[in-house]
Amino acid sequence: QVQVVESGGGSVQAGASLRLSCTASGYTYSRSYNTFCMAWFRQAPGKEREGVALVYNANERTYYADSVKGRFTISQDNDKSTLYLQMNRLKFEDAAMYYCAADFAGRVPCTQVPGPKANFAYWGQGTQVNVSS
Repeated sequence: QVQVVESGGGSVQAGASLRLSCTASGYTYSRSYNTFCMAWFRQAPGKEREGVALVYNANERTYYADSVKGRFTISQDNDKSTLYLQMNRLKFEDAAMYYCAADFAGRVPCTQVPGPKANFAYWGQGTQVNVSS
């Protein structure tokens, strides 16, 4: 079993920073976390889900959507139990529900930003980010 839980959303003004967290837990994850990819997605009302960033636990390589490259940073703590998304210079268009997702490498691509229909097996409940202009 794998559980992922996001936190850290909120309301900020454009230009501000915010850090999202995602804790990953469960027997399956704790025994095989190095075989997992972890990703952040977002979805704004009326828009398609967007893959924002991905990290492959085994080699810690990271991948970003063009829309956030240079502003967002995906990272993890040393034991891979917590995933972060540091969001700097937030824009109005970054406002969305942000989701953390996890899955085994090989079931999902771990060498690119996931597409909108990426079928990750494990999802959090989401955390809302609001950005006022």
